[in-house]
Amino acid sequence: MIAPEVLLQGYRLGVFPMGMEDGSIEWFSPDPRGIIPLAEFHIPHALERTLRKGLFETRINSAFTRVMRRCAQRDETWINIEIIKSYTHLHEQGHAHSVETWQEGRLVGGLYGVTLGGAFFGESMFHDVTDASKVALATLVERLRARNFVLLDTQWLTPHLQRFGAIEVSRRQYMHLLTRAVALARTFEGNE
Repeated sequence: MIAPEVLLQGYRLGVFPMGMEDGSIEWFSPDPRGIIPLAEFHIPHALERTLRKGLFETRINSAFTRVMRRCAQRDETWINIEIIKSYTHLHEQGHAHSVETWQEGRLVGGLYGVTLGGAFFGESMFHDVTDASKVALATLVERLRARNFVLLDTQWLTPHLQRFGAIEVSRRQYMHLLTRAVALARTFEGNE
């Protein structure tokens, strides 16, 4: 298991771990880095309609390890048992969080990530029902804005994330944003 203090120091330095096919753990720091500027987060019209319909119940931290395990259930995954144990331990210490979408009492989507100061480091997301992970992302952004977070790190830029306003920044820009963000005193939990 990766010790919580090692994980947190990695995030402070702009790196994060991933499990490799052979079971080893490697650390990454993409350049350029994907982020979603919180002020420019864009909700596509179809998702806006879904949100208005209230098709999903959203919860925070009610099924953290289940979300991680669901995120790992894909053909190629970097989420191995060591990663799951390490982040579950980090969750128990209050630094890793899940945002979940539920439908009729069933977990149908969600995401998880790590918080440090005013930064949220998004790790992975999944959905079993159309729009479930998108609703989780919109809920996350709403929560981060309400709590005055300043950085939403997506690690890499994907076409899916671009639809929500994600952009790439250079490592130099990212480290500037990161340094400012981790110095802030912010709280992710509370006032559900």
